[in-house]
Amino acid sequence: MDDRFDNIINKIIGLRGLASIGFADIVGSSITMFFWLYIAARLEPNEYGEIQYLLGIAGTASYIAIVGTPNVITTYVAKGIKIQSTLYFVSLIAGAICSFVIIIIFYRVDMILVLFGYIINTLSVSDLLGRKLYPTYARHILLQKILTLILGVSFYYLAGVNGILYALALSYVAFLMIIYQGFRESKINFTIIKEHFRFIIDNYFLVLTTGLSGQVDKLIIGPLLGFAILGNYSLALQFFSGLTIFSNILYKYIVPEDSYGNPNKKLKKYAILISVGITALGITILPFVIPIWFPKFIDAIEAIQIISIAIIPTTIDFIFMSKLLVIEKSNILLIASVISLSIMIIAMLLLGPTFGTKGIAIAFVFSNIGKAVFLGGAIRYYSIK
Repeated sequence: MDDRFDNIINKIIGLRGLASIGFADIVGSSITMFFWLYIAARLEPNEYGEIQYLLGIAGTASYIAIVGTPNVITTYVAKGIKIQSTLYFVSLIAGAICSFVIIIIFYRVDMILVLFGYIINTLSVSDLLGRKLYPTYARHILLQKILTLILGVSFYYLAGVNGILYALALSYVAFLMIIYQGFRESKINFTIIKEHFRFIIDNYFLVLTTGLSGQVDKLIIGPLLGFAILGNYSLALQFFSGLTIFSNILYKYIVPEDSYGNPNKKLKKYAILISVGITALGITILPFVIPIWFPKFIDAIEAIQIISIAIIPTTIDFIFMSKLLVIEKSNILLIASVISLSIMIIAMLLLGPTFGTKGIAIAFVFSNIGKAVFLGGAIRYYSIK
């Protein structure tokens, strides 16, 4: 009787946790999406593309710097291993080194501030999810997104396009308190990194390759094909981000839950079905929105339809990744990310010059499908249920 009661309570708590993450991510992502669409509607495609190029550089630098990856922090914090402050310290030092390189090459302080904003956000969010502090997570996420909108629009009208990056950097200020608490609650201990080095380093390269998969398109498209094509492609990706809100919520929820031994099999099955419906929405409905709200971005219409197909393999990717993280098979995830990145770069270089924005969108879909197929084979090989 007591076991049944405990199970009911755990399910209620779990649903509340999922609701907190879901509410924060849906509302927060909607605010961010509205902000970027609002900005896009007021810019030329090449201006919008240039902003995304600069953010891509800052994002790439953040992936290089973040040794304390979300998978590592969330997994070990959920298991009660006090590793936060050590990973925080190493990641911030690495961020300082990346900042030095950025200032030498680009002479832009705003990019450095965005870089540290990304680092602080990633470390803090991972800590909160690992400790299952879902309401706290929700409050911080919503605050950051609201600040993005308010500061972003304000700085745009006060300082023009160049003010947007400063606004984005300032929006992450609230997360500094989480970093401060992490340093207070656990001591810097490099021995703990040595004890878990394999898992940490595998996940570092996993996140690095995954992050590069999300940024390499911006870094290559701008110089190779021009910022106008990058602007159209980036707008398509913005809609894709909105369509994958559910998949991201699912992943943030199931990683700590799988670590605690709660597989949520029915939820994962429903998630795949929902992703199919969202894909259909992206293919059929969104193309009618572009000519009305974004008449300068007509080239983004076909790209949005093509990229929407990637929602299904992306959702499957997240489910498979969580299963492999529980048994600490991060090396498999690393290989999958390398495969995905390789497919993305090769397909983009082959299809981009000929088909433009549409070709890059096809490359994006191919890279996600390739990753899902490989992870599915690994799941089957290890007989993971």
